[in-house]
Amino acid sequence: MTLHRKTIASPVGELTLVASDDGLVAVLWKDDAPDRVRLGTLAYTPDHPHLVQAGRELGDYFAGRRTAFSVPLDMRGTDFQKSVWQALLAIPFGETRSYADIATQIGRPSATRAVGAANGRNPISIIAPCHRVIGSNGSLTGFAGGLAAKGYLLGLESRQARLVA
Repeated sequence: MTLHRKTIASPVGELTLVASDDGLVAVLWKDDAPDRVRLGTLAYTPDHPHLVQAGRELGDYFAGRRTAFSVPLDMRGTDFQKSVWQALLAIPFGETRSYADIATQIGRPSATRAVGAANGRNPISIIAPCHRVIGSNGSLTGFAGGLAAKGYLLGLESRQARLVA
């Protein structure tokens, strides 16, 4: 099945959006490792409805006008990965969780490393907010977009959450 793609500019660099007819499949970073998210054939289709919606919602997020996303998602991975990615979607805007928190949330408290690996393969960066997962000591840890981008996203959300509160 051919997937649809388009590229957008953002404050954290160029992002490639990928969608199927069922929903958003990926938000990829400019320098993403080619094997981090495996995709099939990508057709340049900038007017695909899911890509248009994702681009609009990401623009609103970066402008401080959006704290949640509604674009349909088409998550592709193992059942374990999907359970981790679903847990990411439950992390409230402006808050963080540790890998251990996520492992406990999905009922696998001893699977902290596996949670970290699944988090690293999250194909829908920003929207499934893997940037909100930090080390148990509060440190910023690996992120496909780089630690500077992770810090930027957390700062953006922290500032916006204070304005809303």
